[in-house]
Amino acid sequence: MTKTETTPEFDPARLRDFLRRAIPGLDGEMRLARIGGGQSNPTFFVDFDNRALVLRKQPPGDLLPSAHAVDREFRILRALSGTDVPVPNAVLYCDDRSVVGTPFYVMDKLDGRVMSTYALPQIAPAERRAYYFAMAETLAKLHRVDLAATGLTDYGKPGNFFQRQITRWIRQWDASRTREDANIDRLIAWLPANIPPSDQTTIAHGDFRFGNLMFHPTEPRVIAVLDWELSTLGHPLADVAYSCMAWHTGADEFEGMRDIDLAAEGIPTQAEYVAHYQRSGGCAEPVTNFHLAFSLFRFAVILEGIAARAKSGSAAADDAVQVGAQAAGFARRAVALID
Repeated sequence: MTKTETTPEFDPARLRDFLRRAIPGLDGEMRLARIGGGQSNPTFFVDFDNRALVLRKQPPGDLLPSAHAVDREFRILRALSGTDVPVPNAVLYCDDRSVVGTPFYVMDKLDGRVMSTYALPQIAPAERRAYYFAMAETLAKLHRVDLAATGLTDYGKPGNFFQRQITRWIRQWDASRTREDANIDRLIAWLPANIPPSDQTTIAHGDFRFGNLMFHPTEPRVIAVLDWELSTLGHPLADVAYSCMAWHTGADEFEGMRDIDLAAEGIPTQAEYVAHYQRSGGCAEPVTNFHLAFSLFRFAVILEGIAARAKSGSAAADDAVQVGAQAAGFARRAVALID
């Protein structure tokens, strides 16, 4: 992960005093560093001499309804801690806004690697397939979690997932749009009329991609799934299709690999990736153009929300304007699929 030593939007002394009260035995001075790259919930390394922590908080400013739900992130991390889905240890949750200005939670920091792009430039080509297949296996583990055993049967509404999600993201578009987009209008008309009949319910991560996985320092093994802000109960193919978007987008569209020679780079095809997910016990149904178009539409709306926050001055990352501008590209890719 990259770090930026920017001044936080809160008083570090208040956080230090709170953590010393809440977590017994912390030694030494607190060292705070913001983690760069994220576009949503501001995240910080919080280091003491004898313990390394990570803090995730809501961003400041006016927020869309149900967005930036750090309480849900904390809940699912705790619920999954006893399963074979690798997650960080969630230490505490705090809704007292006097500490850092917004609700936040703290988890233990892990030693690992986060791959910033699907091209995996830091991995030798001969080893890349193993990393893709580890991602597929981890997603299959998530979709096999027993909801009752983990106490997550009420983590979302079962059934009619795509209908409800399409309605939700249309509302989000209306709430955050900064421009007109004929491709978004086309998707808003097409998606509700083309929902497949399947109605499975599993945990859905909502943002499952390489950038939200932490791998072992040297091995192709996922040691933590990160950034659970958009998680809910949902259809497993929503996660699968979302994790496949990079096969359909270009290098200038959130660092996709549409124009990469996959075989030469040691990267599996989308079909090979999905087949490994299915062999690992994931959902056996096919990923269709509906699932892919829905994921691209949804991500376009997420990016539009980043643009809206940048326009209002409450964005979480310095490059929010540029990232938000990519929303149009994702909408174009989605329409190309349904055409």
